[in-house]
Amino acid sequence: MPIIFVLNGPNLNALGKREPGIYGGQTLADIEALCRSEGERLGLSIDFRQTNHEGVLVDWFHEANEVAAGIAVNAGAYTHTSIALHDAARAIRIPMVELHLSNVHAREEFRHKSMIAPAAKGVICGFGAQSYILALNALKTLTHTAE
Repeated sequence: MPIIFVLNGPNLNALGKREPGIYGGQTLADIEALCRSEGERLGLSIDFRQTNHEGVLVDWFHEANEVAAGIAVNAGAYTHTSIALHDAARAIRIPMVELHLSNVHAREEFRHKSMIAPAAKGVICGFGAQSYILALNALKTLTHTAE
């Protein structure tokens, strides 16, 4: 089965407690379970990870490039600030889809610019936990493993 890395950045470990009006009431464990179920349905192996550290995300991009078919990434606030993630995303050969739970374009202006979107095959935002499912379906198509 093709491996898809589902990478999560800072503060996503606080889902379910942190601003549920914006991010919803589901925990990251709930979202992981949804991704694993969808991955099974799609014939994808899901490697689901979260970190609050920028350099760890960079390392995971490099690792995914060696072993995975694609990356779904919710880089949290690093989306808007990290040149290091921008460079890591541009360095990989596998497809990457950026995703967000909230509609970042309907929020504070500083969230309107993504440092990693220029290297992404696409960006999905505003659909809550469903954004992850949409990203996995997109990666299924992008990795040419569609049925």
